[in-house]
Amino acid sequence: MQKDFDKWNKRKKEINEEQPNFYHARDIRWCSLGVNIGFEQDGTSEAYRRPVLIIKGFSRHVCLVVPLTTSIKRNPYHINVGVVEGKKAFVILSQIRLIDTKRLHDRLAILNKEKFEEIRKAIRVLI
Repeated sequence: MQKDFDKWNKRKKEINEEQPNFYHARDIRWCSLGVNIGFEQDGTSEAYRRPVLIIKGFSRHVCLVVPLTTSIKRNPYHINVGVVEGKKAFVILSQIRLIDTKRLHDRLAILNKEKFEEIRKAIRVLI
């Protein structure tokens, strides 16, 4: 499948003009991840969005997130977070990344504290 980097670059310029979005750790939010290189997790649809779990905020402008997927894989890098938008979802720990908060959009859910701590512990082991 051919990736449309030019279309994403136009959208990215629009996002860059937006204001930073407020957020909290444990939020599951839509995020404009865009079109990325190789096996890096892409956003989907015309909006290039994908749900992400916010792990940690560093400032009003940047935070650490983990993308979500509905793909079921049995490996230590996929952890079930429950149902999001009516579908069973998993964080992809190997795709953890820092983002600008301008990429964030609507909140979908707030992950419960126990599951969030499980994911944070798994990240510590990974790193």
